[in-house]
Amino acid sequence: MKITDIFRKDFIIEDLKAKNKRDALAELSAIFLKVHEKFNHDSAVNVLLDREKLGSTGIGDGIAIPHGKHGDLNHLIVSFGRSKAGVDFDAMDGKPVHLFFLLMAPENTTGQHLKVLAKISRMLKDSTFRVNLMEAKTTDDLCRIIAERDDAC
Repeated sequence: MKITDIFRKDFIIEDLKAKNKRDALAELSAIFLKVHEKFNHDSAVNVLLDREKLGSTGIGDGIAIPHGKHGDLNHLIVSFGRSKAGVDFDAMDGKPVHLFFLLMAPENTTGQHLKVLAKISRMLKDSTFRVNLMEAKTTDDLCRIIAERDDAC
């Protein structure tokens, strides 16, 4: 599955304002309200925070891939956010997180969301990709960089 099949340009936050984990999850999930008006944002944040209690999705190298399942959805959705300042996200390496891919899946999803998580993780292993995301000047640039890397994986 291609990330760009479930990813939209208007789900990109070029400059996250959040300073902590809860605020980052809230900001990254609130963007879904643009197209999913029945999306229960507060419930989504709670689902994501519950997942974080199992272990941080901040995987190191300035990356976090928060994810959860939500009953208001009938398909996978992904948002992307970049924090130039970095967010204290309890990452495994103890460093701030700058790049976020947030995945929300319907409650009845089984393996599909795991495939998407694995693909995002593979994409982010490329240090050049991470640098390009941090240096991108516009939302269009971010969208293009993600699409090009998606095609290469």
